[in-house]
Amino acid sequence: MILIQNGTILTMTGENYEPGDLLIEGTKIKKIAKHINLPDGDTTTIIDATGCIVTPGLIEAHCHVGITEAKMGKEGDDCNECTKPLTPWLRALDAINPMDAAFDDAVQAGITSVMVGPGSSNVVGGQFLFMKTKGDRVIDHLTVLEPAAMKVAFGENPKAAFGEQNVMPMTRMAIAGMLRQELFHAKEYLKKKKQAEKKHEDFEPDFSYESWIPVLEQKIPLKVHAHRTDDILTAIRIAKDFDLKITLDHCTEGHLIAKEIAASGFPAIVGPDLASRDKIEVQNMAFKTAGILNKEGVLVAITTDHPVSLIQCLPVCAGLAAKYGLGKEEALKAITINAAKICQVDKLVGSLEEGKDADIAIFDGFPLELSTTCLYTFINGRLEFNLQDSSNS
Repeated sequence: MILIQNGTILTMTGENYEPGDLLIEGTKIKKIAKHINLPDGDTTTIIDATGCIVTPGLIEAHCHVGITEAKMGKEGDDCNECTKPLTPWLRALDAINPMDAAFDDAVQAGITSVMVGPGSSNVVGGQFLFMKTKGDRVIDHLTVLEPAAMKVAFGENPKAAFGEQNVMPMTRMAIAGMLRQELFHAKEYLKKKKQAEKKHEDFEPDFSYESWIPVLEQKIPLKVHAHRTDDILTAIRIAKDFDLKITLDHCTEGHLIAKEIAASGFPAIVGPDLASRDKIEVQNMAFKTAGILNKEGVLVAITTDHPVSLIQCLPVCAGLAAKYGLGKEEALKAITINAAKICQVDKLVGSLEEGKDADIAIFDGFPLELSTTCLYTFINGRLEFNLQDSSNS
């Protein structure tokens, strides 16, 4: 067992301990209290967190770590299958390299889990997964939820990827039309499959449409790449038409239609705002977006979209959102419990609660401050980063 003592414990549940103790047993949080007594002669490892802040491990809700590898160029880039605009059967599980150096960068910043998947060149890019950032070199062992979402994209990226090849989609109309047609066929496929099962008839499965079933049954959301207001509203319209769950990823112009997004009931994963305005559709990018959406009642997370912004900058991105209207408490939620809720893993991670995974970060100050350093990172109860050991290596 491991006992973290005398730290300011920010649980993300509304009940904090200043100071408090946290006991880890195996892979789980055993107990949290103002003080935890150990019997004489107990061999529990003790970490003195006096003057430090203890938080849940931070969560990156949208990135491409391990699928677009650091410093590996074309050979390490498996993010976009640009030969076909509709590829729902592709799985991030088959492309993520857990040995990507960016995973270590994440752990050293207190980031313990990430949502990873295909990029935005395709109208339908394939399936995301949710995983821990360290613990094993086997991706299957790191994976928490798979599939976790189906990636779809609107706007400039699919237009550029395929319009330049003189094939569909060349317009936003074509993107929406192709997605609608794909969803219609998938829905018809599922209806026929259920009818065959009910009648105990033979049914020939279609590998492509099988991947849509978790989406159509609302088990996982569409993960929607959308920057501009019109693309965001088109995504909402399609989701309502087909009765789907979606997350609005990037949501760059979300602050311009905050009331409409709030009315939709869909959450937003905002960012990367710590990036250049390198496309026409991101000219209205601003750090105020997350705060405006939050004030309207939208559930908000923050993303770096690594490698667009480096994954270790996630606390910085949240700090800037806090500065421009989101506030410190909500900004920290945006990279812990809110991110976990949006990624549908909040029963396991995102807050410090008894019985949850022991994914914990200890900082020498408030996590969103630029000068703050992560001292320790625990994943599944295992100490995966110790600044002191790192400094001595």
